[in-house]
This record gives sequence, structure tokens and C-alpha cells, in this order.
Amino acid sequence: MKRRQHLLLVAAGAATALTHSFANAQAAWPSKPIRLVVPFPAAGATDLFARTLAQKLGEVLGVTVVIDNKPGAGGAIGADAGAKAAPDGYTLLLTTSSTHAIGPAINPRLPYDTVRDFTPIAHVGNAPSIMLVPNDSPARTVQQWIDHARRNPGKLNYGSSGTGTIVHLTAELFKAQAGVFVTHIPYKGTALAMPDLISGKLDVIFDSLPTGLPFVRDGRLRALAVTSLKRSPLAPDLPPVADVLPGFESNTWFGIYGPRGLPADLVAKVNAAANQALADAATRDKLARLGIEPVQSTPAQFGQMVAADAAKWKKIIVDRKITAD
Repeated sequence: MKRRQHLLLVAAGAATALTHSFANAQAAWPSKPIRLVVPFPAAGATDLFARTLAQKLGEVLGVTVVIDNKPGAGGAIGADAGAKAAPDGYTLLLTTSSTHAIGPAINPRLPYDTVRDFTPIAHVGNAPSIMLVPNDSPARTVQQWIDHARRNPGKLNYGSSGTGTIVHLTAELFKAQAGVFVTHIPYKGTALAMPDLISGKLDVIFDSLPTGLPFVRDGRLRALAVTSLKRSPLAPDLPPVADVLPGFESNTWFGIYGPRGLPADLVAKVNAAANQALADAATRDKLARLGIEPVQSTPAQFGQMVAADAAKWKKIIVDRKITAD
């Protein structure tokens, strides 16, 4: 009996020691470099955003934030690595609407659950799209384009960067709200679609603002609107589509997640550091040049935003019977 009591006391002591050790480790966080997994290739828009944010985030936290690119499967490979990381605050994941709002509806066989297997930390940026038409288009406003499409059902088309991409789904959302019938022509990236839009073979495309706006500035295309809910500070002269189609909104958002089980105090620390980094004027200016609007949020606000965005895109994907290529 005494031996059993002794063993129980030893076990309890060991458990207490481990708890204290874990608590001390959390209190000392961060004491070494942090890995930020980016589920897309180097030099892409998400990677450039990640590197800009990581530099300032590292300064705020006093450690190096190392970018770890893990591209492939539409972001699923990198997201899976983030989900399976230890919940110690030393591996974070930079996600986008593609991985956590669109991906689950397009590919129900993902190796992770985007709600169960991640801890939302911070919504850190938005990149709206821009509605582009050829210079010889009869439409100079969103309403004129809708009227033109309604007069020509099935005769107009739009380009995208591929089935299931944000470019494709933004156009389908537009079609649904405007009540127009326009044919989808997918390309392997919007860069390949631009020559056809310029020549008039395509009638419209909803490209990301940073890549689409230069075509407008050099006079090769006409911009009708942006897809953010309100005017974007990145293109203040352009009205939002929502002025004609109330509630219309499509953004590529960027957010930071941790793996499931990340302690609340570490979530709060990363969130505070991210918000501080995004308040820096120089960082905001760098992001603006990338076509990204910085966002500051709480973890709860981020989680709610993703849930609403995922529900919106799932409805479009189901209603329009969209499947992955």
C-alpha cells in the first residue's frame, strides 16, 4: 500500500514538473527562430507578402521569422504541414482564401479539417480583384456591362486562371448576383488570358488588383470596378461592384494560423505582434505596393470572417456544380 502511494506521489510530482516546464517555456516564448510555412512557391504574391510581414514580425518579437515554402496541391501540402506541427508557437502557417475558404469545397478529400485542425490567430491582409474589359468594350460602367450581357445571353465570355480559382469564382459570383449568362474560358494563369482580353477575344476578367492594374495604367485595358466592398485605397478612383450589386465582395485574404491546440496565451502574443507589425507605416507602404491592404483583427474576428467566406464560396461551388480540374 505504501509503495503504491509512493508511486502515485512520484507520478504526480513528475506531472507537476512537466506542467511547470511547459508553462515556463510558454512564458519564455519566443526564445528561438519561428518557422512561417507558406503553402505557395517562392516569389509569388503570397510569398512576397509573407516575407514583408515576417521581417517586421521578427523585429517585434525579437527573433528571426524564417519562411518555409511548401507549395503543391493548391496549397494543401503546406497547410497540412502547418496542421501537423507541434502547438508550441514555433511553427505558424500563412494561409489564404484558397486554402481555407475555397479549397475545402473544391476538394473534400483534404488531409485536414480547416476548422478542427487549426487555431485562428490573425487576419492580416486583403487583396481585392479588379474588373477588366477590352478598350473597345461598349461598357464603361458595371451597370452598362450587365445590360450588355443581358442583351446578349450566352454570347459573352470571361477568362480565369483555372477552374476553382478565386478569379473563376469571383466571376461566377458576379453572374449569380447580376443574373447573366456568360461562358467560362479557363487558362493556366491570368497572364496567359491577358493577350486575349486585350485583343477582344475575351469580354471580361476579374484579375487580382496588383497584376491587373498595370494594364489599365498603360492604356491596354479598361477597369470598371474593384471587388472589395468599398473603394480600395489601392485604386481609389474605381467604384466597387457593390455599388451596383449590393453586398458583392471578393477578396483574396491572408491570415495566420497555428496548429490545433496552440495555447491561448501564445495566440494572443502572435496576434498582438502581427497587429503591431501591420501598424508600421513602412510595412503598410510595402504591402500597398504589392496590392495588399493590411488588416488588423482579433483571433475571433478572423475565425468568423473565414467561416462566412467559406460558406459564400461553398454555395457558389455547389450551386454552379464546380469541380476541380
